This record gives sequence, C-alpha cells and structure tokens, in this order.
Amino acid sequence: MAGFNFPIESTKVAGVTKSFDLANPGQRKIYFHLKAGEEIKKIKTYLETNTFVALMIGKKGSGKGTYVGLMKEIFGDDKIAQISVGDITRVVFEEIKTKEGMDSLKNYLEKNYRGPISVDEALGAFVNKSQGRLLPTEFILALITREIEKLPKKAIFIDGFPRSMDQVSYSLYLRQIINFRNDPDFLVMIDIPEAVIDARIKTRVICAKCQTSRNVSLLPTTKIGFDEKTKEYYLICDKPGCGGGRMVRKEGDEQGIEPIRERLDTDQQLMMFIKDLYGIGKIYLRNAVPMEKAKELFDDYEITSEFFYERDSFGKILVKSKAWVIKDDDGINSISLTAPVVVLSLIRQLSRLLPQ
Repeated sequence: MAGFNFPIESTKVAGVTKSFDLANPGQRKIYFHLKAGEEIKKIKTYLETNTFVALMIGKKGSGKGTYVGLMKEIFGDDKIAQISVGDITRVVFEEIKTKEGMDSLKNYLEKNYRGPISVDEALGAFVNKSQGRLLPTEFILALITREIEKLPKKAIFIDGFPRSMDQVSYSLYLRQIINFRNDPDFLVMIDIPEAVIDARIKTRVICAKCQTSRNVSLLPTTKIGFDEKTKEYYLICDKPGCGGGRMVRKEGDEQGIEPIRERLDTDQQLMMFIKDLYGIGKIYLRNAVPMEKAKELFDDYEITSEFFYERDSFGKILVKSKAWVIKDDDGINSISLTAPVVVLSLIRQLSRLLPQ
C-alpha cells in the first residue's frame, strides 16, 4: 500500500538551538512559541472573533485526538472543540435507553432531520444495528448538528466524517449543511505509515486500576519492573493517585493492525480520493519522513525515540533510547515525528489558510 508523499516542511528555525523535552507541557509551550510564535499569535487573534470547521481525515490510530488535544493546550478549551462522530453515536446510544432521552432525540430529529427514511425508521436502524440496515448519512449529520449546538462558539475539529465514499459529497458542503455560521472550512489530512500504527498497538499497555494507557517501546512510565520468571521488562503505572501497578497488554493487541485491516483499507481509499478534490483548503500532516532527510529538516529531539531496557551488574534497570526507525508504506527507512512536531506543521499551515 503506497504512501501519499505529502510535502515535508522543515521545523528548524535559525537561532533556536535549545533542546526541548516535548513530553513536558512547560517546555512544549516554549517550543511552540520559539518555532511558531507569529503563527500562534495570528491564530489567537483570529479566534477572538472568528471560528472554523476542520475535518480530520486519517486512518484509525493516526493520532487525531492527540493532535486536537495539543491544539486545545495551545489555544484553550474555550476556543477549540473536538467532535468525534464515534463518540457521539456511543453517547446517544446510551442516552436513548431512557424514555426521556429517546423523546428528546426524537423531538430534535422531527425538527431537523431530512432523509430517505422516516425518523422512526432511522431511529430503528440506529437502535438495531445488528439487523444490518444502513443508517442514513442525513441521520449522522443531524447528530453532528445537535452536538455543535451544545457548544459555545468554538473552532471545531470533526473526527470520523466522512467515513465512507458516499459521505464525501456531504463533507464538502458540511459547513452549509450544519448551518455553522460562515466559517472557513478545510480538510486536515494525516499520512501515517501502517508500521507505526501496528507497533503502537502491539506495544501499548494499560493500567488495570486507573485505565491509563502507555507504551512499552514508545511512551514508558518513570517506573520500570523486571519479571524474573518471563525475563521481560514491564511498566509500572506512575499516574498520581493511582498507587501504581503492573501495566498489561490488552488481549488481541499482539495481532497489531490485522483486526482493523478492512477499516484501514477503507480509510486509504477514502484519502486517495479526497486528496485530489478541488475547492476546499487542505492541510497535509506527515507522521514520518525518510531517514535521509531527517537530520537536515528536524532537530533530534523532534524525532520519536524507541526505548529499551537493560540491567546493570547491580540489577538496576537502565532506560535507554534510540531513534525509532520504521519502514513507511513505500518500504523506505523512515523516522516517526513526535506529536508536537506534527502539530507545529498544523499550526503553520492553518495560519496560512485562515483569512487575513
């Protein structure tokens, strides 16, 4: 499966030689200020009186939620909101289990839904998903509109729409369909190698107590243990208030991306089609770049590290790291960029897209 070869933009800035720990919020703030201070200032000024609608387009596991989270960190929860279509449908599904919830949704749909089947039929298709009846896109649009109306005036990133080829045309006119002011709208397209998604799944772990998720190879905790029986290193949860505990893999994660192969193929086809559409602004984000260009275009601390562990002669566990090298979807040796670096590219491109 070939990659998209989105443009690569260097993040190096003349005169900025300081190294940053991008896992530290305080240091991230300085990093963004030094590398995109003017762009951030422009966007903040814009958001004082304006908003926008951005559709996040990327494969499952491409980091959409992480990127929007960092945008909230920079610009504030009062200015940025994320709408996940998957989360909306799950919440609504629970909501309509009560009569009050069902009545509230039905009342909204009767006023705002227009589609090829009746409100009752659409609700029936939604409630009885296992029966295989297709849920109209118009129903999903009504749920999105309903969610937007719950929010104060914010710029919105929408994750999970379009999800199929038949929803693409709706997505191009989503701004008008949801009657969301006269905001500029654009697509945020994320290119991520399948090898990255696969590795993230296979090496992720979770705390059984507090459900915190980390990654043995890519995002370790500050506490590491060693199992004498299995000769394996493991992470110990260090979330304040948790009390610690051995973090474990979820059942099935050893299969990596195979259980979601069909979903990834659909996402790939969708992105291949969307990337060539005209008339709508696009932001191109890359998770990975060829190794041969990495040193020239990025600082060392911006490159994702792979962590590994050793014990010294006294039994003390040593945490070591090296640049994480993966094969991209074209089979080229590449490095993966950390999330703040991808968001830096998002900020720069967003600044260029927004009206002056």
